[in-house]
Amino acid sequence: MEIREVKKADLVPLLELYTHLHNDIMPTLDEALLSLWDKILKDEKHHIIVGFVDGELVSSCVLTIIPNLSHNQRPYALIENVITHKNYRKRGYATRLLNYAKEIAVSNNCYKIMLLTGSKEESTLRFYEKAGYNRNDKTAFIQWLD
Repeated sequence: MEIREVKKADLVPLLELYTHLHNDIMPTLDEALLSLWDKILKDEKHHIIVGFVDGELVSSCVLTIIPNLSHNQRPYALIENVITHKNYRKRGYATRLLNYAKEIAVSNNCYKIMLLTGSKEESTLRFYEKAGYNRNDKTAFIQWLD
């Protein structure tokens, strides 16, 4: 598996992969979406990590580095949008991407990485625990905004 940070040309395959995340439809490549893509690519704190098998994008996650005034002014990281194409699951690809994300967080002197999942599947929760995350230290609350 080739693991790297996303490149500009990866937009369409990434959006196609995201259709497996929440059964979303493929968005239209309009001016607003392309402008957002350029903004993400220019943001040095926003890391979209992608994994390719035989040239096909099969797994991805997003790591965001957040500056912080506490914890000796060390930043923290947030992981979102962990996804593997349904035909490539249970092969260790997402774990490898999460490890790559951890390397980025460590190299940015982060003191922690937070990861939230909407899944209630015990197998998914065990997957994240096996990857080094725990569900005991904090309680997450989400307020959805329209």
